[in-house]
Amino acid sequence: MARPLMLLALAVALVGCAPVDDTATTAAPTTSTACTKEQLALVTPGKLTIGTDKPAYEPWFKDDDPANGQGFESAVAFAVAGELGFDRTEVQWNTVKFDTAFAPGEKQFDFDVNQVSITPDRAKAVDFSKGYYTVKQAIVAVEGGKYAGAKGLAELKDAKIGVQVGTTSLEAVKNVIKPSSDPNVYNEQIDAVNALKNKQVDALVVDLPTAFYVTAAQVEKSKIVGQFSSTGGTPEEFGLVMEKGSALKPCVDKAVDALKTKGELARIEQAWLGSAAGAPELR
Repeated sequence: MARPLMLLALAVALVGCAPVDDTATTAAPTTSTACTKEQLALVTPGKLTIGTDKPAYEPWFKDDDPANGQGFESAVAFAVAGELGFDRTEVQWNTVKFDTAFAPGEKQFDFDVNQVSITPDRAKAVDFSKGYYTVKQAIVAVEGGKYAGAKGLAELKDAKIGVQVGTTSLEAVKNVIKPSSDPNVYNEQIDAVNALKNKQVDALVVDLPTAFYVTAAQVEKSKIVGQFSSTGGTPEEFGLVMEKGSALKPCVDKAVDALKTKGELARIEQAWLGSAAGAPELR
């Protein structure tokens, strides 16, 4: 949830990115829609309307301006728009609160992009595109700490790691990092964060969106040591949100698939969520 960074809106990233949940598979609408710009069913004819929250935070957006094409999700949105045949002047943005985006009801956007994790419960009320980002795990440490400069996962073998119970992060600690001693497991994420703040653990493992929030708003002088892919379990993915039964879904799915195939999504991810954002890849 997930964005520098004011506390309230950054917290939305946490909503989408905490305990383990099965990824939903939403059926494509039965309506057959040709994926040419002129034949798309749009909120505003001739314009692609994209929703997101305000403020719009880094690294997902930049300068609180979704329309500038900078930041991971702004870049993804414009890339999808391009695949659908729209140029920059044909895209307009609507402000949509995070939880409103996936609430039941009619939508004033063609799709919404706001770090919304695909879940079965949400998929009852809205349609999701295919995932455009698979959430990775991240390691957070206090600057100057023993493990703050780690360049690989093997360097964390002897670290005392804090993590929340029942999360994909805990699975990742056990299955990927495999520390020599059991991690400190906390019932609430804030307790794990406080353990890092109070130097009761050497490092904290959370999903990457949460890591941006922790370092920006919760633990002073902390840093993201790096990010890594977890294994096992159902991966958590962000999806573009559309009104339930949207005729646009097959075309948006096709656009996302094309961006994956061409490597464009990977390039955008590296540009905005990689080393430039302070989250180098750890292996």
